[in-house]
Amino acid sequence: MPSIQAVVTVVGFVCLGLAAGYSLVTVVAVLAWRMQRRPSKARSMPPITVLKPLCGAEPGLLEHLRSFCRQDYPEFQIVFGVRDAGDPACALVKRLAAEFPSVPIELVINPQLHGTNLKISNLVNMLPYARHDILAMADSDAFVGSDYLATVTAPLLDQDVGLVTCIYRGAPTGGIWSRLGAMYINEWYVPSVLLAWLFGYEGYVSGQTVCLRRDTLDALGGLRVMANHLADDHRLGELVRGLGLRIVLSPYVVDGEHHEPTFRSLTRHELRWMRTIHVLRPRSFRLIFITFSFPLAVLGLIAALSESPFSAAAWVLFGISLLARLVLHFVHRLRDDRALVSDLWLLPVRDVLICWVWCRSFFTSHVTWRGKEFDVGSDGVMRPLS
Repeated sequence: MPSIQAVVTVVGFVCLGLAAGYSLVTVVAVLAWRMQRRPSKARSMPPITVLKPLCGAEPGLLEHLRSFCRQDYPEFQIVFGVRDAGDPACALVKRLAAEFPSVPIELVINPQLHGTNLKISNLVNMLPYARHDILAMADSDAFVGSDYLATVTAPLLDQDVGLVTCIYRGAPTGGIWSRLGAMYINEWYVPSVLLAWLFGYEGYVSGQTVCLRRDTLDALGGLRVMANHLADDHRLGELVRGLGLRIVLSPYVVDGEHHEPTFRSLTRHELRWMRTIHVLRPRSFRLIFITFSFPLAVLGLIAALSESPFSAAAWVLFGISLLARLVLHFVHRLRDDRALVSDLWLLPVRDVLICWVWCRSFFTSHVTWRGKEFDVGSDGVMRPLS
């Protein structure tokens, strides 16, 4: 019968092997994504309506919205939506309308609710003002280049494509909590998405950018069918696939401003994301710890070194995990304005924090969104807490 020490050593090497293997394949996925070529510009460029739901004047909002007005595209309309006439975003939209008189800009102010998902309610209110049959829905914190619309809508010319989406890069507003939040997106969430993409998964949808034809939206029942869902983007993808249409992950990478003023706001945000993943993947959610490759490698190294004859192999596997973790940290920083090593010291903090948020997500079904508390059931439906 093997001794307890031998079992601990085996467990340690299993952890090290999983950590090294996962981190290596993830790095391959990220590099493969970055090396792919962008498709050539489409010859046919049908008119597009951009739907931008707004809520408050978050940091950098004017520049974010301005980037959508500067599109190198022949004909497009932008519809902005708020629930309250006193929303400070209204003044920014009016400023943009004066600054870009050649761009058709609509501001919809409508407090009507159609469900617990306030973003979808806003979009439902905005949709009647859309003039065109190609729709692009984008979050308010997105910042894009002038080629954005031409790139993300081109796949819709193929009638077999029902929806186009993008990955995004978190750009922190400053401060330690925003930097940690951006690291969550850039160094864990997006690499996980790209790993699934590498193995052929075509079901990912991000609310940062959703492009589809109006007839597709009508065929799946309109936006109201998602009005109570926490993961409205995922639900939309399910419905599109249910129509037998493809989802395309565009090579375009959107910059998303990431603002977390406090530790409390950071953890609430990430807990909502973890709860979303838990709802979408209830069976595999327990195995997510494998994706926390560096903390897993540290635990594996401690366990494996209990048997000194195997210490060299343990250190090799640990070194692979460490190197891959550093690559994931630095690869998205290559076009960053900040110093390359400015966040290096935050790596252990970030990795411990994500483990803590994951563990905490098992013990609550409540999430906080825009200052309101909701309970999220196993069906993904949000129910407001009194």
